[in-house]
Amino acid sequence: MSVGPHRVSHTGSSEAVEDYVKAIYSISTANDGGAVGTNDLAERLRVTAASVSAMFRKLTELGLADHVPYKGVTLTADGRRLALEVLRHHRLLELYLAEHLGVPWDRVHEEADALEHVISADLEARIAAKLGHPTHDPHGAPIPSAELQVGEDRTRALAEIAAGEGGRFCRIADGDPEMLRYLDAQGIRLGDEVRVMARQPFGGPATVTIGDAVHTIGGGLADAMRVEAP
Repeated sequence: MSVGPHRVSHTGSSEAVEDYVKAIYSISTANDGGAVGTNDLAERLRVTAASVSAMFRKLTELGLADHVPYKGVTLTADGRRLALEVLRHHRLLELYLAEHLGVPWDRVHEEADALEHVISADLEARIAAKLGHPTHDPHGAPIPSAELQVGEDRTRALAEIAAGEGGRFCRIADGDPEMLRYLDAQGIRLGDEVRVMARQPFGGPATVTIGDAVHTIGGGLADAMRVEAP
């Protein structure tokens, strides 16, 4: 882990620790800052509940997380800063790989996962400068600033938008390469205007216009697509 004026340094900050705090931050952010439970984290990281419980104890000992009885963990201030540092590495790397090395957007997530733990503070700064100090990665996710600040998320999941409403497609979850390849095949791009024409009940698919085309978007994809109101 790189260490600088705003960095958090912990002797126990292994790749596993960094993966866990990043996952806790991401899940908690999606749940309005709530505690993250064992099962949710085990599913995200594809590990056993026992492994998660053991890591919860380690994160608590390192001062990176607090345990909330019967609910899970929340990150401490140090834990949040460490998570944001790893996210900054990850998202800068994704953008660099996409823009300068031509890596497709369905592959940059996996590559960045492998590299995010090893880049130095100097290389991070050079990548950011080379990219023009960007604010978003190739999937539309905000890149934490050098001061580890993240702007307020003003987007909504497409699944939450009622018939007759819409906005600009501005972000997509990056963890499912098949989903990203599907969007490419359908000609759906970040920045496209989206409008919900009709929605089936009970979590069914939505009929939407994206650009000049009409698409049927299932529940899983609608949950992953984020839209910014005009």
